[in-house]
Amino acid sequence: MIIDAHAHLWKKQNGVVNGKPVYDIGGGKSDFGGEIRQMMPPFMTDGENTVERFLANMDYACVNGAVITQEYIDGNQDEYLLTCKSNRIKICALYEEKPLGDISGFDGIKLCAGRLKDKNLLNHPAPFKSAADHGKFISIDLADGNEQTEMMQKIVNMFPDLRIAIGHFGMVTRKNWTEQIKLATNKNVFIESGGITWLFNDEFYPYPSAVNAINQAAEIVGFEKLMWGSDYPRTMTAITYKMSLDFVEKTNEISEDNKRKFLGENAVKFYNFTNLPALTKIKNMVED
Repeated sequence: MIIDAHAHLWKKQNGVVNGKPVYDIGGGKSDFGGEIRQMMPPFMTDGENTVERFLANMDYACVNGAVITQEYIDGNQDEYLLTCKSNRIKICALYEEKPLGDISGFDGIKLCAGRLKDKNLLNHPAPFKSAADHGKFISIDLADGNEQTEMMQKIVNMFPDLRIAIGHFGMVTRKNWTEQIKLATNKNVFIESGGITWLFNDEFYPYPSAVNAINQAAEIVGFEKLMWGSDYPRTMTAITYKMSLDFVEKTNEISEDNKRKFLGENAVKFYNFTNLPALTKIKNMVED
C-alpha cells in the first residue's frame, strides 16, 4: 500500500508569489511573478493539473491513495478539490489568513506557514482549533529551519490530539532542518517528504543524500513518524512520478520493513484511508 502525502491539483492556476500574480501561459509554463517558469511537464499544454491525469500517474506508479495539499502560488483550489475527493483522494482547504468558512467537505486544512504575511503561528489559532474541533488534520509547510519551530511546539501543546503533518521534510537542505523533524517526537506530529526531490535537485536521481536524510530523520523520530510525498506536478518537470517514488523503493540503505512504513503504512493510519483499491503493475513499452 503506497500513499502520496503531498501533491497538488488545480483546474486553473491563479496564484500569488511575493504579491505578484502566478498564472498559466501554456505548454506547462507559468508566469511566476514576472519570471517564466516551467510549472508542469510541457505536455500538460492546457494548464490544467487535473485529478484525472494524476490518477493515471498514480495507477502507473501503483500509488493507492494521495493527499492534495494547496499552495498560494496556485491560488485557492477549494472549489475544484471538492470535486476531486474520493476514497483515494484526501483534500485540504487552504488557510489564507481569514476565516475558513465551511470545511465540512474537506479532510484537512493546509497552512503555507512560511508564506504567511504574519508568520507568528500563535496569531493564527483558528485553523488549528477548527481542525481539532472537527477531527481534521493539519498539513503545514514551515519556514526554513527553526524560524517557526518554537511557536509550532506551543501550538502542539495547545492541541495535543490534533494530527499535524509537516511538509517538505522539514526543508531538509536548509540550516537547522532537524529542528522541524524533532517536532515529530510529539505523539500526533508526523513528517512528510513532499518536495524532497526538489530540495536535492542539484544532486538529482537517485538522490543518495535524500536517502541519507530520511535515515537521519528516522534516527531522531523513528520511521513510524515519516511519510512519503511527491510534490506532484512541479517535481515532474525534472523526473517522472514513478522516479519520485522508486529512488526509495530501489535503495539498499532502507530496510524493506521501513520502506513499507515510509511509503504507505504510516500514512494510511495518519490520514485514515480506507477501501483503497489493489493495483497491479503494468509493463511499459520499454520493458521485456
